[in-house]
Order: sequence, then C-alpha cells, then structure tokens
Amino acid sequence: MVEFTIVDIESPYDFDLSSKIFSSGDEQIAKYDKSKYWQILRINDKLMLVVIRSIGTVEKPKLQIELKSNKEILDEDKKRAEEVVCSIFNLKFDLKPFYEALKKDRIFSRLAKEMYGLKCVTTPRVFEALIYSIAEQQISLNVALNIEKRLIKNFGDTSKIDNKTFYAFPDPNKLALGTVKQLRALGLTFRKAEYIRDISRLIADGKLDLEEFKNWDNSKDITKELCKIRGIGVWTTEMMIMRGMNKWETMAADDLGLRRCISHYYCNDKKISGDEARETAEKWGKWKGLVSFYLMMAEMFEIQ
Repeated sequence: MVEFTIVDIESPYDFDLSSKIFSSGDEQIAKYDKSKYWQILRINDKLMLVVIRSIGTVEKPKLQIELKSNKEILDEDKKRAEEVVCSIFNLKFDLKPFYEALKKDRIFSRLAKEMYGLKCVTTPRVFEALIYSIAEQQISLNVALNIEKRLIKNFGDTSKIDNKTFYAFPDPNKLALGTVKQLRALGLTFRKAEYIRDISRLIADGKLDLEEFKNWDNSKDITKELCKIRGIGVWTTEMMIMRGMNKWETMAADDLGLRRCISHYYCNDKKISGDEARETAEKWGKWKGLVSFYLMMAEMFEIQ
C-alpha cells in the first residue's frame, strides 16, 4: 500500500458533498460511505484500488489517498494516480469565478450557498461517459444504473484486494469483442448493444480517439462530429461532454430530468420544452453545464 496527500487543491472544495452522489454506488465498483470514497482504477496499466478521504476543510482542502494493488506501486504510478484523482474530482478547477458570474441570479445563489464547494465528478475516460450516455438513452436512470453495473461486472477486469473483488470499467477492446447477444443479456436493447460494440471497435481499431475531443474548444463542433457515428445523437453527446470532458458550457436541454429541475427552480414546476430550457439557461452563459449540475444535485439533496 502507498499513502500520500494532495494539498494543491483549488478552494472552496467540499469533498464529502461532491462524493455524495456515490452513496448508493456499488461497493465493488465505486462507492462513497462514511466520509470515504473508493474505486478501482487503471493506473499505468495496473489495476489499483484508490481510497480517498478528506483531511482538510472546505477552505483549506486536503485529501489523503491510499493506493492498493497486487503489483508493485512505483513512484510514477503514484504520480499518475494523483493526476487521475485530480481529473476525476476536478481538484484544480476554481469555483470562485463561477460563483461570481452567477451572483446576481437569486435562485442559483441561494442553492449555491447550500452546496458551497460542490465540484462535478467526471469519468476517468471520455469513453466511459459515452457508454453511460448510450446506456441511458430513453430509459429511467435507475434501470440504466443496473444495466451499467452488469456491464462492468460482466466485461470489466477484476482485482482481488484485501480478500474483496473489485471491478474496473471495461476497456474498449473488451467491449469490442462482445457479441450483441452478450450485451443484450445485460438489459440493453438490440440497437444499443450494436452501438456500444461498434463504437468500441472503432476505438480498438484506432479509428476513433475520444480523448482528443478534450482539446477541441467548441462543444458544438464535438457534437457535430460525433453525431456522424451511428448511435450517437445530440442528447448523447451533450451528456457525454457534461460528465466526461469538464466543459461547462454544454447542457443537455432535452434531458427530461434536467428540464424537470429547471422547471422546479425557475419555472414554477410548469412543464417546459427543451427550447424553453435553453432559453432559461441563456443567462448562465458559458456556465450552463455547471449550473445544470448544481440544479440536479439540489434536487437530489432535496434543497428547496
């Protein structure tokens, strides 16, 4: 086991609040419980159990990290693990300009006080965000979460640490070898099974590099490019960008859950369309995606 701390974190940051969305997570995949978060991650081609605890404050954040692996953990692995943790939890992102830009929005400012220091958690790889978004197309989130757990446990690599088995999100190579029948057995529709298999094959064959899109400045260009691929539409791309790329200007306005949140906090619970959600969000400027995340978390935390 290797232990170290991360202190170079932009404040404010509330680790426990930011990790709370994993309270109902699977303890063999990713879970937050009793002020501790853990997940199996692939670090330099080694599977490692990463355990994170907050040992600081919101204004002076500090995280304690434990790395456990069946292979020797080198200094370069520790360095890479810190980079991955910083990326997943957006530790280098400064919330202050965001709060400042939205301070005249009375509704948001009230919610932000209740969730001060909340940062969005993103997937380790864009591929994961895309697969999650495809799985969640046109079904309830609870149903999708169960499908995603089965996907990880059936196709993901495993590591036994401290006599417990943990599962890592599958590589594109693994999913590329999956059959439609195998993927459908997880609860996916025939079309979604095809989409996931075919997109995984594109990545495995070197024909698609999702990580490269992180370097693109315009999210609309990313959407336009990815929508050329069968199985990927505007909603799927917007969801992928929000949860996998740290680009805050994009929001999935056609998502029913997000529209419900916008309606509840800004439109007196009136049923609104995607266009009406976009119109409401215009005043949020380049922060649309992050405001959207705060609204969804406010609903989850039952903040009125």
